[in-house]
Amino acid sequence: MKHGVEMSSDQKSLTGADNYFEDFEVGQSLRHARGKTVEAFENQILTHLVMNTAEGHFNADAMQDSPWGQRLVFGLVTASIIIGLATQDTGENALAELGPDEMRFTAPVFHGDTLYAFSEVVSKDDEGRDDAGVVVFRHHGYKQDSSKVFEGIRRVLLKKRERE
Repeated sequence: MKHGVEMSSDQKSLTGADNYFEDFEVGQSLRHARGKTVEAFENQILTHLVMNTAEGHFNADAMQDSPWGQRLVFGLVTASIIIGLATQDTGENALAELGPDEMRFTAPVFHGDTLYAFSEVVSKDDEGRDDAGVVVFRHHGYKQDSSKVFEGIRRVLLKKRERE
């Protein structure tokens, strides 16, 4: 027992019951339960960590006279949040993230905006493996005002259910 909580080494107890390779169907749509408000810290830390030099992300003074009147959230912060919101439903049983593709940022995101994620299953391929298969998701991100801010493809190698 650690911190008053019984710890389990059984990984099955830590993941969802319905997010294995077999649980996804091409054409399936998923609305993810949580939303996430974008804080200035998230935008600033990632922008600086990747050495993004676009002032639109970190110079409030310069952005006052821009068409937006304020700093913009770096697109990779937006993508990370949307994919993160989707991961509980689409990646808990992932063996590998195989890569993002076709990322599009369709509207500006600002500090204080709340993002929501939706996903659709684009394709499935068992890759000839007994233990896993590839699922391709198209993720969509929306702000609190229902404006679409992101769309992107994500390929994930997902575990198959254990056969008994």
